[in-house]
Amino acid sequence: MKRFPSMLLALLLVAGSAYGQVNVADPWVRGTVPSQKATGAFMKLTAAQGGRLVAASSPIAGVVEIHEMTMDNNVMKMRAITGLDLPAGRAVELKPGGYHVMLMDLKQPLKDGDSVPITLVVEDADKKRQSIEIKAPVRPLKDAGGHGDHKHEHKH
Repeated sequence: MKRFPSMLLALLLVAGSAYGQVNVADPWVRGTVPSQKATGAFMKLTAAQGGRLVAASSPIAGVVEIHEMTMDNNVMKMRAITGLDLPAGRAVELKPGGYHVMLMDLKQPLKDGDSVPITLVVEDADKKRQSIEIKAPVRPLKDAGGHGDHKHEHKH
């Protein structure tokens, strides 16, 4: 009888990893002002077996890219990157002032209470791709730490 629970647990673990290789936690999108055409999406990604975030898309944006923010001579610079490594079992945080998903050419303003559909594309070590559909709530500008003009604040 002692073997049954451990065998059942092993089967559940195998089944779980087959369907949920990447966990997305706390997704959110920064709200915008009416004339604003770009904003960021943020979340925590944990890949059980490791992988790489290689693309993203959303019906509310004409262009969606994975971006990195860096400091260069006290100037914050943002650039698109081809992908973001997701080390096995380690959470990678996409946050203001760091890595994030950039939503550009927005089709409408995003306000508190809206929900933004985003598709993330993750590639595993064997180059197999998995699409992950999420809905990220919009946080108001004052709560999201921004001012609507894509500046980022750092709090330590």
